[in-house]
Amino acid sequence: MIRETTIVLADDHVLLRSGLKLLLEREPSFKVVGEASDGEEALLILQEKRPDIIILDISMPNMDGLECIKEIKSRGFKTKIIVLTMHDDENYIKEVMRAGAVAYVQKGSVDTELFLAISEVNKGMIYLSPKDSMSLLNMLITEPMKEVQEDDPYTLLSSREREVLKLLAWGYSLKEIGDKLYLSIKTIDTYKTRIMEKLNFTKKSQIVSYALKYGFISEDKNTK
Repeated sequence: MIRETTIVLADDHVLLRSGLKLLLEREPSFKVVGEASDGEEALLILQEKRPDIIILDISMPNMDGLECIKEIKSRGFKTKIIVLTMHDDENYIKEVMRAGAVAYVQKGSVDTELFLAISEVNKGMIYLSPKDSMSLLNMLITEPMKEVQEDDPYTLLSSREREVLKLLAWGYSLKEIGDKLYLSIKTIDTYKTRIMEKLNFTKKSQIVSYALKYGFISEDKNTK
């Protein structure tokens, strides 16, 4: 008897989740046992279902994919993490693999690569497409050697937190940031609190200094 692979889908686009479910369940041994529209919902489903695999996007409201991966690992879930995203930037690949993902698949290649990724992950392997593997390898080879600083944003802040930090540094209000990122004021305020806590900041001027230091904004703060 073929062993069943249980899967949870996490993406804020309902139509994409529906299409993925139809695609995956063409394979008799795959069973989608849950769907989530954001990272927080995904964690609740993982707690209940304990699936073999979660397939998640990076860009999600309330809790983005990178933050969700970190939470999955910190909570000790055994679920294997496949990132399915539109992003092809090497920094995204490096971040999510460093956080604990075991496969990275671009949405444009889902028909040809997702089944292969699941197969490799089920064997205990890590999956990257040849193109992504080469991109990541080239970046690691050409990246200058440097010591990791304690306040390095790529080790402390999620991709969504960096977006919020940049907009805060530019002087946008919580409402304006929420409108830009299609998130509630409460969610943006939560991100701001997390940023301040992670960086041990007590006042907004520290955010501006930090954003300037790491190139999130230029010294011409009128450039938005």
